[in-house]
Amino acid sequence: MARNSCIAYQGLPGAYSHIACMGVYPEYEAMPCESFEDAFRAVEDGHCELAMIPIENSLGGRVADIHHLLPESSLYIVGEHFQPVKHCLLAPSGATLEGLESVVSHVQALAQCRSLIRELGLKPVVCSDTAGAAREVAERGNPAEGAIASWLAAEVYDLQILRTRIEDRLGNTTRFVVMSRRRKEPDPRDGDSMTSLVFQVRSVPGALYKALGGFATNGINITKLESYITDASFTVAQFYAEIEGHPADRGVANAFEELQFFSTKIRVLGTYPRHPFRGS
Repeated sequence: MARNSCIAYQGLPGAYSHIACMGVYPEYEAMPCESFEDAFRAVEDGHCELAMIPIENSLGGRVADIHHLLPESSLYIVGEHFQPVKHCLLAPSGATLEGLESVVSHVQALAQCRSLIRELGLKPVVCSDTAGAAREVAERGNPAEGAIASWLAAEVYDLQILRTRIEDRLGNTTRFVVMSRRRKEPDPRDGDSMTSLVFQVRSVPGALYKALGGFATNGINITKLESYITDASFTVAQFYAEIEGHPADRGVANAFEELQFFSTKIRVLGTYPRHPFRGS
């Protein structure tokens, strides 16, 4: 396997990002990174070909800092993936549901499994991430302590699964984007596409309204629009947007042309195939 035939992800082995890497790129080596910055850097420096980056969760909302890292990076979005999050209750060998007293996990995972925690009368303990919780529980080997994490974390850290699908609401899903050094756009004739971009508008009344007008008049659907302050005086806003369509489409091209009249900066972060999950 070539050195760069790997895909970087943030977290420890057994994280849901790790599962996403295995599911989409089973032929690649999945490389864990301590931070999102490290995952980006692994691709930028050529150590990995791709990075699997979570961008939003159906229950928890957007992933902090990602929308700030995307425009600052030299990488491009070349794909998207929707990963179901299926929590499991893990514990050391020999532990039982009746003997558990506490459970360790990421704060969002604990919040998503309140019913089980209440049912078993467990004390919730916050950890930095789900896979890290599994590792800590495995290292301590306390049969009274469990972890909320993935099935893969159970395999990686040799823990038993006491119960599966323990989340309060089924359908918990995390959306990932796949990052690459090389811009790779799909052929517009091969199917539906998504395009991600960031832009700034001139500081004049109605600038955003006018900048987005071209998308409406050309029938282009904007699926996401978020703003971020970029200066200390709180006067310059940067917008992150996702649209349905390919820059080669006439309507998208016309909308981009109109956007340029009212924007001070535009950068297309990538065009990639529209994931089938969006139509499910």
